[in-house]
This record gives sequence, structure tokens and C-alpha cells, in this order.
Amino acid sequence: MMARTNFFALALSTLAILASGRAQAHPEQPTAEHNRQFIAQAFARWAAGGATFFDDVLAPDMVWTIKGTSPMAGRYEGRDAFVAKAVTPFAARLSSPMRPTVKHIWAEDDHVVVHWDGAATAADGQPYRNSYVWIFRMENLRAAEVTAFLDLVPYDDIFRRIPLH
Repeated sequence: MMARTNFFALALSTLAILASGRAQAHPEQPTAEHNRQFIAQAFARWAAGGATFFDDVLAPDMVWTIKGTSPMAGRYEGRDAFVAKAVTPFAARLSSPMRPTVKHIWAEDDHVVVHWDGAATAADGQPYRNSYVWIFRMENLRAAEVTAFLDLVPYDDIFRRIPLH
């Protein structure tokens, strides 16, 4: 009986040591759930009226790719270049800010996928509505790469209809 008790005590001690060592082996690496929560919170702030989503989420040297064949599709290197070439010109053509409605967020490993709908009013008074899927590859709770899928017809129509003065 004593040997059996010692065996269980030794087994429990070994498991505790292994578990604590595993937990401490990579404490700086966020899990998929941490990444998912980080992105979910950023979308929640944006939906509530926040205006710092891209600064909060994107790494300065990230790469953003808009998939498709329209003039706005392509690869944007660096957060500042992406904001200057894609975000700011689009936002300038709106009379109300875009507000996201998140449909679903998935996370696995270092990727977070967000399906969301956006709605705003264009500067000409017409509604803008679109559905998006953004795939974030995360590094240290910042998006290093983003691939964006959306219906480019209504997106491009904003640029066609509303010239900047």
C-alpha cells in the first residue's frame, strides 16, 4: 500500500512539473483564442464608434492584400501606405463612418478570420453595404498579413461615383 501511495504521489508530482514547464515554455506566444479576443475587441470598439481600428490592429510593416481584379484590388505594403491609398480615400467618400457588424470570428494557430458586414452612407447620400471576410495572420497581437475578400462592385462604385475635390 505504501509503494502504491508513493507511486501516485510521484506520478502526480511529475505531471505537475511537466504541466508547469509546458505552461512556461512559451508564455510570450499568444494562443489562437488570445488572437481571436484581440480582434473581436478591436471590431467591438470600431462598431461602438472608435476610429483607431487600423492603428490598433495592424503592424507598421504589415502587408494587406485585397483579392480581385478591380483597380482597388492588389497588395499594399505597410500600414501607412495601406491607410493612405485605400482607407482614407474610401472614408473621404462617405458622409457617415463605416460601422461593422461582425457575423462570425474563427481562430486557429496564428490566423483569425472575420466575416462581417459594413454599412455607411456615401457622400452622395446613397447607402453603401458590403460583406467582407478578412483573414489576419497575427504576430505578437498585431496583424502581419491581411487578406481581404469583398464584393468589389459596390466598393469600386463609391470611387467611380464620388470624385474627391
